[in-house]
Parts: sequence; structure tokens; C-alpha cells
Amino acid sequence: MKNKLYDSPADALDGLLFDGMTIMSGGFGLSGNPESLIPEIRARGVRGLTVISNNAGADGFGLWMLLESRQVKKMISSYVGENKLFEQQYLSGELELELTPQGTLAERIRAGGAGIPAFYTKTGVGTVVAEGKPIETFDGVEYVRETWLRADLAIIKAWKADPEGNLMFRKTARNFNPNMATAGKVTVVEVEEIVAAGALDPDCIHTPGIYVDRIVRSTINEKRIEKLTTRAPEIVA
Repeated sequence: MKNKLYDSPADALDGLLFDGMTIMSGGFGLSGNPESLIPEIRARGVRGLTVISNNAGADGFGLWMLLESRQVKKMISSYVGENKLFEQQYLSGELELELTPQGTLAERIRAGGAGIPAFYTKTGVGTVVAEGKPIETFDGVEYVRETWLRADLAIIKAWKADPEGNLMFRKTARNFNPNMATAGKVTVVEVEEIVAAGALDPDCIHTPGIYVDRIVRSTINEKRIEKLTTRAPEIVA
């Protein structure tokens, strides 16, 4: 069996990065971001990147690093909030943005992994989302045609992996990661824990190892809280 385990995030990305490439990056807000791989992409200095991600991290975190270094040419995303740099670059015309409804974004990625070039959805009909796209009527209802998304590289954050690349995700960190793992020509996964072969319950595996090319133990696991809400404790008489 091919060895999929790599010693460091830098080693796991060796030979995969080039200018103008398309990268899928898992994560939703601050949850499930490939925190260890993103800094290595920044360090390599590749430019003109198209990045597919639900959002671009948050101020000072995640994909924000690649925006700050001006390595990203275009974002394909569903959410711009919580990232002032993302907003500024887009509004100034410095950054291209393909804004996609969140469910449509997830389905476009899933379609890319499943080999489905296009599909129809009601979401976005009659809005700027549908501009320039074919519209078809099914059972008297209009649907817009959306196309698949695929990438040269998918960078993923998982909780556990075995040496064959079978993955488990933890709670909301699952988000876009499983779909993206299927839609990259090469999929690199950083994991919090690498377990022995056969240690994962087959019924609990979220992504089969056939989709995973390289695995590395994550070096950054900050687990930030995006919005902390507290309340005063109740005083019991």
C-alpha cells in the first residue's frame, strides 16, 4: 500500500503547489479549517490562486493569511462576513468573488466529486445569482443551472485518520470537509490524531481513504470561539 503519511505540513504539500491553481479549503467560520496547511501555502508564495471555501476565515485567522499576502485572485464563497480584509479587497475590486448560496456551494462541490457536471436548483432564480446562467422550467417552476466545482488541491481538517486515509470528523468541524475531499485532484488532510489501521469503526468513517492522498498530523489546533456569549450567573437566594 502506498504510504500516505507525511512528517510535516510542508512535506505534505511538497510538489503540489503552483501559481494560478484552484484550491478547496474546508471549514465553516472557525470550525474545521486546515490551520496547519494554510500557513505553508503562504510560505511557498504561490500567487493567482482561486480558492473555494464557504468563507475566508476571520480576521487574522485561516484563509485570511492568504488574502493578507495578496496570493488569492478569486474566491468562490457563500459568506463574506466576519472578515474585514475579504470585504475590503472585494469592494475595492482587488479580489474577484463568485458569491454562491451556501447549499448550492455544497452541492456544486459534491457534484464535482461525484462526476456530475451540472444540476438545477430553484435557489437564486430571479436574482443576480442566476444572471448569465441557463434557466429551465420543470413542472411549471423555473430552475437555474449550476455547474460542478473541482480543484487542483483540496486541503482538509479531520479529527482522526488511519494510515489508509479513512477519516472521522468531529461535530461541526465536519461541514464542507467530506465533500471537498472527493472533489480535489489531490487531497491533503491534516488530522488531530492518527490511529492504527483497523482502529476506526467502519460505521463511523465519514470519508473513505480512497479519496485521500496525503495525511499529516496537524501542528495547529487553536479551536477558537468566533462569537463568545456569556450571561451573569443566576443568584439563588
